[in-house]
Amino acid sequence: MHEEAYIGRQPILDKDQAIIGYELLFRHSADAQNAVIEDDLKACSRVLVNTLSDMGGQWLLGDKYAFINVNEEMLLGGLIELLPPKRTVLEILRTVPATEEILQRCKELRSRGYQISLDNPMFAKDAEPLLALADYIKIDMLALSEDELLKAGALYKTLPAKLVAEKVETSEQFETCRKMGIEFFQGFYFAKPETLSAKVINPSYACVIDIINMISHDADNKDIEAGFKRDSALSFKLLRYINSVGFGLSCEIQSIGHALSILGRKQLYRWLTLLMVTAGNNTTSPALMKTSVSRGRLTELLGSGFFDKHGQDNLFIVGVFSMLDIILEMPMEKVLEKVQLPDSITEALLTREGVYGPFLQLAEACEAADHERIISLANLLHLDPNSVNDRHIAALSWVEELGI
Repeated sequence: MHEEAYIGRQPILDKDQAIIGYELLFRHSADAQNAVIEDDLKACSRVLVNTLSDMGGQWLLGDKYAFINVNEEMLLGGLIELLPPKRTVLEILRTVPATEEILQRCKELRSRGYQISLDNPMFAKDAEPLLALADYIKIDMLALSEDELLKAGALYKTLPAKLVAEKVETSEQFETCRKMGIEFFQGFYFAKPETLSAKVINPSYACVIDIINMISHDADNKDIEAGFKRDSALSFKLLRYINSVGFGLSCEIQSIGHALSILGRKQLYRWLTLLMVTAGNNTTSPALMKTSVSRGRLTELLGSGFFDKHGQDNLFIVGVFSMLDIILEMPMEKVLEKVQLPDSITEALLTREGVYGPFLQLAEACEAADHERIISLANLLHLDPNSVNDRHIAALSWVEELGI
C-alpha cells in the first residue's frame, strides 16, 4: 500500500516564548472514517521513521524536541526505537492503560534516553502509576474549568514532571498559566492579535550584521537576497523603505531582488547601518517569525511550476507577509497602508484569492496538517499530493538550514 503523510509542526514554547520543541502532527492519506485509529497511527509512525531516516533528524528538529503521539501498540512495538532518543518525547495517549507491561516499557525507553509525556492524564482511567515516569504532563486549557485547572496544577506541581499547557488561545490564559508556575505552552495564543495598535518590529541584529558583512566582502546579490529572506521584518522594512514616497521611484518595487538592484550597495550599506540602531529589541515570538519565513518558502515552492522567478519572489512575499497582521498586531488593511505592494499580492493577503491566493491557502493547510483541505487545494492546482508533501519538507529543511 502506498503511504503518504502530511507534516504539521505546532511549537511548544517556554515562558519567554522561545521554542523548546514541536508536536509533530501527521495525517495519513486514508479516509479517517474508513481506517481505524491504530492503523492510521502505525502508518504515520512508519512514514515518520522513514522520513527521519532518509532526511536525518536535523532538518526537522534542529536542536529541539519532537513530541510524538503514541498509542499502546506503538509503545510496545519496536518501530519507535528507530527515532532519535535524545530528541524524542513520546506522548502517551490517554487511552493507553497503565498495565505492568506498559510501565516496564516506559522505564526501558527512558533508560535509553527517550522522554515520556502524558496527554491529559486527568481524563484517563488509572493513569496514576504513569505519573511518576512522566517527564512532561499536558493540561488541556479548553477542557478544564478554572477550578479544575487550579486543582490539576496543584496536584501535578508535586511531581518532577514539567507541565505543558496546551490549547492556550489568549494572552489571559497564558498569564494564568504563568502565575500557576506552568513552564511550557502550546497553542495559538501567540498567533492572535490582542490589540489593534501597531507594534514596532525590529529585525534580528544578527541578520543585519550578516548582510553588512556580505556587502563588505562583495557577496553576490543572490546571497544577500537569501540573507533578507531569513528575516520577515527586514524584508518588510526594505520594501517599505524603497517604495516610500520620499525615494522618488517611478516604478513599484515588487521583490527583494529588484529592491537590491535598484538600491545599490552603497545606499543599502548606509540604510543597514542606520537600521542597526533599532535591531535586536524585537519582542515578536520566535515561533511566529519562524512560521512566517517557513510559510513564505513553502508558498514559493508550491508555485515553482506555475510562475517565473519574478512570480516566485512574489509568492515568497505573500507567504511571509501573510502573518504581518499577527506580528504587528494590527489589521492587514492597516499593514498594507505601510508598504506599497502589487494588487495581486494585496488580493492574496486580504482575501486569499487571486492568482497567488490558492498557493497561500495550500501552505496554510500544510501547516495545520489539514489532510482534506490539502487534497482539495492540490486537486484545484493540479498538484500531486506527494509533491506538496515533498515541498513542505523542503521548506522546513531550508528554514532549519538558515538557523532561524
